[in-house]
Amino acid sequence: MCGIVGLFLKNPKMEPQLGELLSGMLSTMCERGPDSAGFAIYGAAEDGRTKITLQSAKASEDFAKLKAALAKNTKLDGKLSLHDTHAVLSVPSESIDDAKAMLATEFPTIRIMATGENIEIYKEVGYPTEVAKRFDLAHMSGTHAIGHTRMATESAVTTLGAHPFSTGADECLVHNGSLSNHASLRRELIRDGMTFNTENDTEVAASYLTWRMKQGMDLGQALEKSLDDLDGFFNFVVGTKEGFGVVRDPIACKPAVMAETDDYVAFGSEYRALAGLPGIDKAKVWEPEPATVYFWQR
Repeated sequence: MCGIVGLFLKNPKMEPQLGELLSGMLSTMCERGPDSAGFAIYGAAEDGRTKITLQSAKASEDFAKLKAALAKNTKLDGKLSLHDTHAVLSVPSESIDDAKAMLATEFPTIRIMATGENIEIYKEVGYPTEVAKRFDLAHMSGTHAIGHTRMATESAVTTLGAHPFSTGADECLVHNGSLSNHASLRRELIRDGMTFNTENDTEVAASYLTWRMKQGMDLGQALEKSLDDLDGFFNFVVGTKEGFGVVRDPIACKPAVMAETDDYVAFGSEYRALAGLPGIDKAKVWEPEPATVYFWQR
């Protein structure tokens, strides 16, 4: 079943409230996805640097070793901040390939969740409200965010199987529904050089969008093309460095509701996810049309 929430802030004055607002929205979706949860936060960038969000099942051990390795490798100029089972490694943008090579060679049990100038992704197995508390979501700030609560149907309940999925720089996707042609599409994407870490059909959808954008499409064009190439029923909510997008399949059998004010645009699988937002009583509230791409950016 799964639950999706998303919030894009038009008003910069609201950015310190982003995590608190998303946390409240996410808590309403627990019954739709009680086995795992995750969220992507688009925060402030640091000039000339890129962030790599990391996760480890042996976080205290792995991140202590990584911190020591970074202290020795002064050329890399890495900065590490810890967040429960996750950490954010910040490096000069020109050193991103060197950092990934070091992680792959020296720290094979550390997983990369996301890479980009603004994006950070946190996800774990567990009840969504507890996952949000573990990462202190309520105190995070930023311009926009996407969250997901998962009820696993097509693959195992694991950290890697939780949403969001990020397969390109500052890109992420969450999804509810089901894709019927994900296995054949995965094989096609592998032939074109894409790699996969799970059996989750959502990872295929995220990789598909990244693949299309590498071919020169913008996100809106990639989402429109997905309506032809992805078979099934789905809601996609996507995040990029610049903004926030939504598309539903042509049948639109999965529930979705949106709200917009002068201050924000919000998405929820159910209206109750939006009910606590400031000014919701004066918002334009609607159900997004099927096979229609919506996108907002600053």
